Amino acid sequence: MARILIFAGLSILLFSLQSPAWADLNAKVVSIGDGDTITVQQGNAKTTVRLACIDAAEMKQGNWGAQSKRQLQSFLPIGQTVRIRDVEKDKYGRLVGEIFVGNKSINLEMVNAGEAVVYRQYLSACPDNQRQYLNAERWAKAEKRGFWNQANPVMPWDFRHGKSTTTPRTQPQQQFPACVNSDCDCKDFSSREEAEAVFRAFPGDPFRLDGDRDGIPCESLR
Repeated sequence: MARILIFAGLSILLFSLQSPAWADLNAKVVSIGDGDTITVQQGNAKTTVRLACIDAAEMKQGNWGAQSKRQLQSFLPIGQTVRIRDVEKDKYGRLVGEIFVGNKSINLEMVNAGEAVVYRQYLSACPDNQRQYLNAERWAKAEKRGFWNQANPVMPWDFRHGKSTTTPRTQPQQQFPACVNSDCDCKDFSSREEAEAVFRAFPGDPFRLDGDRDGIPCESLR
C-alpha cells in the first residue's frame, strides 16, 4: 500500500512538472479587437486576452482608437505565435496578461510607440518592469508619439466615464505632483501627507516610495 501511495505521489509530481502552466502559455493570434485586446488560439480553444498594465484609446475615441489598433496589428499579425504571462481573469472573464514575441513585451512596445498609456492603477501586475513602463511613457509623451500628439489627450479610463477634453480633471488628480506622469522620488514631495496620497492612489508602489515595505512611504519626510 505504501509503495502504491509513493508511486501515485511521484506520478502527480512528474505530471505537474511536465504540464505547461497556464501562467505562461504559447498561442497564436487570431484577431485584434482594439489597442489592448486580442484573441488567441491554443489548440481548439480561443481566448480573449486583455493586455496587462496598459490602456489604449477606445475605438470611439476619435481616430486614436483605430490608430492604436493598427499599431497592435503591426506588432501582432494574424498567425503570430506569442507567449502570454497570465496575470488574472478580469470581471468580463478575459485573460489579463503580458504578451511576448520572443523576449519582447508587446505591452511595453505599445507604450513606447505612444499608442497605449500606462495603467497605473494596475501596474503592480508587471512587477519586473514597472519602471520600464513609466520611462517608456515619459519618453513617448516628450516625443509626442502617437496618442500623445494632441493638445489635450483624454485618458482612456476618463473617456469610458464620459469625460471629454473640455472636462477638467478631478480635484484629487490636480493635487498630485507632476512626477506621477513619469516617476516620483521622495524628494518630489513637500510633505509626507503628499507622498502618502500618491502611495495610496497607485497600488503596488510603482514609484518605490516604501523602501522597507512597512506600508509607510517616504519616512524621511517630516
